[in-house]
Amino acid sequence: MKAILMTAAGSPEVLQLQEVPKPTTLGKTDLLVRLVAAGINPIDTKVRQRGTFYPEQMPAILGCDGAGMVEAVGKDVKRFRPGDAVYFCNGGLGGHQGNYAEYTTIDERFAAHKPKSLSFAEAAAAPLVLITAWEALYERGRLEPGEKVLIHAGAGGVGHVAIQLAKLKGATVATTVSSEEKARFVRQLGADHVIFYRQTDVAQATLDWTNGEGVDLAFDTVGGEVFSQSFPAVRVYGDLVTILEPKADTVWRIARNRNLRVSFELMLTPMLQGLVEAQQHQAEILAECADWIDQGKLKIHVSHKLPLEAAHQAHQLIENGGITGKIVLLIGNE
Repeated sequence: MKAILMTAAGSPEVLQLQEVPKPTTLGKTDLLVRLVAAGINPIDTKVRQRGTFYPEQMPAILGCDGAGMVEAVGKDVKRFRPGDAVYFCNGGLGGHQGNYAEYTTIDERFAAHKPKSLSFAEAAAAPLVLITAWEALYERGRLEPGEKVLIHAGAGGVGHVAIQLAKLKGATVATTVSSEEKARFVRQLGADHVIFYRQTDVAQATLDWTNGEGVDLAFDTVGGEVFSQSFPAVRVYGDLVTILEPKADTVWRIARNRNLRVSFELMLTPMLQGLVEAQQHQAEILAECADWIDQGKLKIHVSHKLPLEAAHQAHQLIENGGITGKIVLLIGNE
């Protein structure tokens, strides 16, 4: 089968299209999936730059997000059968094979039926960002109806689904963007208040929006200075969730004085630590989101569709920044 191999850590050029053996051995609860599309995420570029989590297992096939058709099943599989369309976040960190390939295997417990109303490209763009936003808002941030939320980078991959999930919970949403085009995009998703972060003090704009109180929950999808600059934008005893590691020189005084509850969201933890129940829970999140998608309550935006052999170009686009929604690699026919 054709696959994109990461031959070493480095620039996007280390991603090379090659022929590799098709998976032939299925565990008792495994699915053999013919991949139709693979989502591209910032974690893919970071793994490529720094090296995989399993450096002894090189070369590697990257790509956590995938969508495709089940071609064969293990003898104990109960939830799926050949011909089913599935989507999932699995592999791609240097251990289990990722999804920049024509085929992969996945334990049935970690997969979900693809939303019927989505193309395979849209479905492949969805899993990592859906799970990340869901866990950050609903589980780490304990979002409740009627609360006010600040979502950074609302037009991005995680941000654009976070806005929708927050609205589905009954929250009022402010979000940051860089342009009028992105402002129109996030308003279409349901954002109630848009802050242009390049021209505005985001914390002050958030305080003005909340009559000086601050939001109940801030969701940092950017990291760096954005994390600490969010401290004064959150109400006393409020929540701040980040998907990035804070800088070593972060000054925590404002967060401490406001008694903020700070949480970290890394949806890859279950996969990295082999937490089967947590991985099953993430598949359940995808199943619930699939229902909302098919009911028209939740949308996935794909900005770029590229062929498998253009994986290096997709990585370059991610690293250049400014992407609205997600980038997807097209692998096979639907």
